[in-house]
Amino acid sequence: GDTAGCTFCHASSEERCSTCHQRHQFNPAVARKSEQCKACHWGKVHRDWEAYDISIHGAVWQTNKWDPTQFDLSKKLSDADYVGPTCQYCHLRGGHHNVQRLSTVYTSMGMSNADRGAPLWKEKRDTWVSVCDDCHSPRFARENLQAMDEACKDAGLKYTETFKVAENLMLDGMGEPMPKDLAPDWSGQH
Repeated sequence: GDTAGCTFCHASSEERCSTCHQRHQFNPAVARKSEQCKACHWGKVHRDWEAYDISIHGAVWQTNKWDPTQFDLSKKLSDADYVGPTCQYCHLRGGHHNVQRLSTVYTSMGMSNADRGAPLWKEKRDTWVSVCDDCHSPRFARENLQAMDEACKDAGLKYTETFKVAENLMLDGMGEPMPKDLAPDWSGQH
């Protein structure tokens, strides 16, 4: 259960070097590529890769990642001067291996309705803005953080509404709306 469940990723990644550095090669340049994060941070539960990949930062990475003059992955992150940020450039500042240190508010597992402006999160949010203001103005970073807060709040409300609809269906005896003999086959046909 631990291997296939949450603890496979959520046990301290900074204690398992092979999470990012590859087990047999251990090449820091490989660990500095955004795709290394994709191994865990994509799909239904963690859509971080998809969000990054379609962002302007992700587009810059995808367009320039093969050009060592734009992304010299042989340099330590503290010495790097990338044309745009990789996941690691922002989340692993100075080679620090605690990725969550430079995140904002945890929104997974039903936490999307958390008060993102609560004093509890102030230090994390200020740190997040300080990372962005390496390249952007603090105002720009704060405005984008606010926009992200609003998007998370809206998504959380939709998430809650969806579960309420499902709960009401169950209470009305509609938990299995598709009779087994009418369920679609593998091709989607009845």
